[in-house]
Amino acid sequence: MNKKSILVAFAGLLSSPAYAHHPLGGLPMETLSDGVLSGIGHPLLGFDHMFFVIAVGIAAAYTGFKLTAPLAYIAAMLLGCVMMSFGVGLPIKEFIIGLSLVVVGAVVLSGKTPSLQTTVSLFALFGLFHGSAFGDTIATQETAAGPAVLLGYLIGLGAIQYLIAVLAGYIVFSVMKALEASAITPRLAGAAIAGAGLFLTLENLEGLLIPALGWGV
Repeated sequence: MNKKSILVAFAGLLSSPAYAHHPLGGLPMETLSDGVLSGIGHPLLGFDHMFFVIAVGIAAAYTGFKLTAPLAYIAAMLLGCVMMSFGVGLPIKEFIIGLSLVVVGAVVLSGKTPSLQTTVSLFALFGLFHGSAFGDTIATQETAAGPAVLLGYLIGLGAIQYLIAVLAGYIVFSVMKALEASAITPRLAGAAIAGAGLFLTLENLEGLLIPALGWGV
C-alpha cells in the first residue's frame, strides 16, 4: 500500500459514519462495556475536535515523546469531561476550542521543534475545554446511566482519541518520512488546522460579541 492509499484510508476511518452514530443503536446503557462502546462511538463530535487530536499527534511526534506527550491531552480532556458531567463547566468553551486549533496548528506550521514543556502545557490547557464540550453534549447521559457506564464511556473516549493522535503522528513521521518539524508535510497540516481554527474562532467571536452589543435583538 502506497502513502496516498494509507492517507485515504486514514481519512476514511476518521470520517466514517460509524463514528457519528451510537454503537448501541439507542438501546439503554447498563454496563461498563456499554459505556466503552459509547465512548468509542463518540470520539469526535465535530471536525474541530478531530483536527485538534490530529494536531496533538503531529506536534507530539517531534518532541521525542510521541507516545507519552498526547497523554497530557487525554488526561485533561477526561478531567474536563468528568467536571462537566457533574455540572462544573468552563466558560466560552467553543471560542477556546477554536483558538486551540489556531495555537497548536501554528506551532506545527512554524516548523520549529516544540519543547516538551510547552507542548504538554498546551495539550493540558486546551484538553480541559475539549473535554468540557464532550461532557456538555454526551457524558451527562452516561452519568445518568450510572457510574459504571460513565467509567466505560471515559475509557472508550480516551482510548480512541489516543489511538487517533498516535496514528496521525506515525503517518506523518514514519510513513511520510517527515523526520523534521521543518518538513513540508507537517507544516501543511499545521496550516490547514490553524486555518480551520481561525475560521471557527472568528465565527465564535461573532457569536459572543453580537449578543453582548445588543445587536440582532
